[in-house]
Amino acid sequence: MNYRIIAYIVGWVLNLQAIFMALPSLTAVIYNEEDISAFLITMVICLAMGLPLTRKKPKNKVFHIKDGCVAVALSWFVLSLTGAIPFVLSGSIPHPIDAIFETVSGFTTTGSSILTDVESLSKSVLIWRSFTHWIGGMGVLVFLLSLLPLAGGYHMNLMRAESPGPSVSKLVPKVQSTAKILYSIYLGMTVIQILLLLLGGIPVFDSLCITFGTAGTGGFGIRNDSMGGYSLYCQIVTTIFMILFGVNFSAYYLILTKKFKSAFQIEEIRYYFGIIIATVLLIAINSRHMFSGFGQAIQQSAFQVGSIITTTGYSSTDFNQWPALSKTILVILMFVGACAESTGGGIKVSRIVLLLKAAKKEFQLYLHPNAVKKIKMDKKSVSHETLRSTNIFLSVYLLIFCGSILILSLDNFDMATNFTAIAATLNNIGPGLEIVGPMGNFSSFSYLSKLVMIFDMLAGRLEIFPLMLLFFKGTWKKF
Repeated sequence: MNYRIIAYIVGWVLNLQAIFMALPSLTAVIYNEEDISAFLITMVICLAMGLPLTRKKPKNKVFHIKDGCVAVALSWFVLSLTGAIPFVLSGSIPHPIDAIFETVSGFTTTGSSILTDVESLSKSVLIWRSFTHWIGGMGVLVFLLSLLPLAGGYHMNLMRAESPGPSVSKLVPKVQSTAKILYSIYLGMTVIQILLLLLGGIPVFDSLCITFGTAGTGGFGIRNDSMGGYSLYCQIVTTIFMILFGVNFSAYYLILTKKFKSAFQIEEIRYYFGIIIATVLLIAINSRHMFSGFGQAIQQSAFQVGSIITTTGYSSTDFNQWPALSKTILVILMFVGACAESTGGGIKVSRIVLLLKAAKKEFQLYLHPNAVKKIKMDKKSVSHETLRSTNIFLSVYLLIFCGSILILSLDNFDMATNFTAIAATLNNIGPGLEIVGPMGNFSSFSYLSKLVMIFDMLAGRLEIFPLMLLFFKGTWKKF
């Protein structure tokens, strides 16, 4: 274990956190709010811890996948703890566990909230709350990689530990260049959505908050009804961009480099859009009697499907009141999630496709035991390592899911609430059903249950393994 490089990385994350505090501080100045002191104090705390750790570059810059996982997990812990300080100091969320829950929900782009009255918060607190989505969407370590050549040829281990999906690929030979490309695309799409919302007459503050939540697929609303009170234009733009941010960012790079054929041949993306189209039509048909016309049913179902499958979590209506079939489809989409190497959460479409292809292969081998069958994605053979990691991921995922539900059952809420609360937090969705539905929140749970869901949100965002490694004794051995 290279402790020095890990401390160096965590130190830079703290320094970045201090820089991130500039946006809510500026907002507090613009709106003349007293909460600026909470952000300035947090900034000082972060710099006081971060600067000493980054004062000297480590002599040994080599670190392996274990070091990368630990660095990523610890960085996210540090982000969450320091990011919660403004909530506590400002009095917006007085209890530390509640504040950490809200912050972790923000950085992991979950969007589950313990707040009962969002509109009572100050503008600076609201924009910080939404900005955490944007920071966590692409990943703070990926952002760090785009700025600093941290560890020569080994810093792919950082990206691999933080980026979602069964496998991570480099867009160009240099990892730092890949990180820059990813963030350039991310920033470009963010700016485009902000401009489109402004053109639709949405106020600047609202446009920024909505876009931060959409880009990071987080979904913190700044109104108590989430997106329900906004115009049809705003909802349509948000729907489109939620779906776009759930696409594998490699496709955007291929499009930008004019490799259109390669972009549209990505198998995962075809399945992703196929699932969206099919479920939108099914829900629209099933719930059409609840709307003034079929067109509105299509629009509302598209918004909710886009919100749930990309794990954004915005709501334009109370889908808790929808027919059982529609709600069941949404719950299934919670588990499917978006594409790999996007800002979305969930199990990921690529993993679902791989598992289905693996099952098909097993059935074929029962019929033809001597046949040689290879599983292919995008016309390339899938490695045994990728299949093995997918199977192990699903196994650990199910164990965490079941264990979490057991602990939540101690609060004596109904099964639908407990099941969808864990589905919403572990898959980084946001809202669930019943008590934790789109018009509800997570405030009713005990602090023990909130701690469990904090763990689940982090595990879901970091693809389980980087977080779980922290609890293994062998991880902390120096050699």
